[in-house]
Amino acid sequence: MAKDKDKKKETAEEQYDEAVEKVVEAADAEVEEKTPETDWEDKYLRVNAELQNVQRRAQDERLKLVQYRSQDLATKILPSLDNLERALAVEGLTDDVKKGLEMTQESLLNALKEEGVTPIDNSSEFDPNFHMAVQTVEASEEHPAGHIEQVLQKGYQLHERVLRPSMVVVAQ
Repeated sequence: MAKDKDKKKETAEEQYDEAVEKVVEAADAEVEEKTPETDWEDKYLRVNAELQNVQRRAQDERLKLVQYRSQDLATKILPSLDNLERALAVEGLTDDVKKGLEMTQESLLNALKEEGVTPIDNSSEFDPNFHMAVQTVEASEEHPAGHIEQVLQKGYQLHERVLRPSMVVVAQ
């Protein structure tokens, strides 16, 4: 009887092993059948996502090109503004000449402002993102360290991009 039980047990285990093998084989076959489909679907989704990223980057680039289209022209006009400012600082100009220079300067500044070019604010503390320290002076009670003492050349920015930093003298 013990032999019969052992034989039945072995037969049951063999049947169990065979059933498990069949289930595993069926699952493997099903996975193999679905893999190419899933592969293509996955590839499609990846390519589609990449295409959307390329389109978004191209749109961002177009917007930046439009936003900063006047950067080169503004950079070329800034020295003329500097020269007008220097000319206005000359003593002995007649009122008519001075008024003509001021009108020219104002029209250039307005044209640049319409394009988004604005002077950099030099009333605040020294900021290396907007100012270039070309000289330092000793700090005092009136002007603490980091305070802008003098502006040697105005700086300008186009929207948030610095076209030219302000050249300044800083208390240190």
